[in-house]
Amino acid sequence: MKLSFIPAGLLSLGIQCVSAAPSKTLVQRPAMLFALDTATNKSAVVSRDFPDPAIVQDTDGQWYTFATAGNGNNIQVAKASSPGGPWTYLNQDALPSTGDWTTGANSWAPDVRVLGSGKYVMYYSGELASDTRFHCVGTATASSILGPYTPSADPLTCPESQGGAIDPSGFLDIATNRRYVVYKIDGNSIGHGGSCNNGVEPFVATPLMLQEVQSGDGVTPIGDPVQLLDRTQEEDGPLVEAPNLIRTSDGTYVLFYSSHCWSSPEYNVNYALAKSVTGPYTRSPKPLIGTGDFGTTAPGGATSIEGGGKMVFHANCAQGRCMFQADFAVVGANVIVS
Repeated sequence: MKLSFIPAGLLSLGIQCVSAAPSKTLVQRPAMLFALDTATNKSAVVSRDFPDPAIVQDTDGQWYTFATAGNGNNIQVAKASSPGGPWTYLNQDALPSTGDWTTGANSWAPDVRVLGSGKYVMYYSGELASDTRFHCVGTATASSILGPYTPSADPLTCPESQGGAIDPSGFLDIATNRRYVVYKIDGNSIGHGGSCNNGVEPFVATPLMLQEVQSGDGVTPIGDPVQLLDRTQEEDGPLVEAPNLIRTSDGTYVLFYSSHCWSSPEYNVNYALAKSVTGPYTRSPKPLIGTGDFGTTAPGGATSIEGGGKMVFHANCAQGRCMFQADFAVVGANVIVS
């Protein structure tokens, strides 16, 4: 049986953690709890190549998940009446045009947010037409959650000298009603070879950034971006990526992210905690989900529902990278995982 530990600081979060036996007893130790166990296998909830999934609830209560280009669509989408599924794949393209600044191909890691008043915004990683080594963060808007989304004329951020930018995810801080986008500066695109092109010295930074945007449109930047976290060679290997930010009921900010190379079994889902949206963020001492947990290989690219409770992520499958789900919750002094 596999043991996975959860720092005691998570006990007050009111968010879900991960395991598979809610009836198991937890063994408390100073500064941490041990949860039993993460060895029960999970099945994919979208059994097709559906990488980098995001999850959002529309105003009618229906749930939607959006994913990286595949199966003939620039942005894939599936629908469910509950965040726990079952999910129905919708064979339609949410983003038929990715914008004149892109190549029109290889759109990655979308995220959709409901702005209200019949307005929706999509963030995505578009391949740069002027230099296909790079992706940049694009925005698109629609009057329906399924789109079609209309791309903005220019990217939200495109730091070419640093390697471009990918993996955007929106966040509305309900404490302040301020809206943000977190993303990764894709430094490994200008790396020097090895794992994910950043396994050979000199290593390149791949920081996770926070950009405030206007609450009303979700597109117009406010001020300069703030760095939340960067890779360390020992903990993260070539990169950190796929940031996703939530705020719990007690005011703790939880930054989910992945580290190591997506094509490696070391790829994982991590998290870091802060009391301010801009940090500083304190890393968990151990990944939240890694290879072997729930029978998965190379899990990563996780997105939580707003406020926590459930998350979706991808992991290797026969079709490519399928979508999986996990519940994570803290109840009193016990961690219950399923």
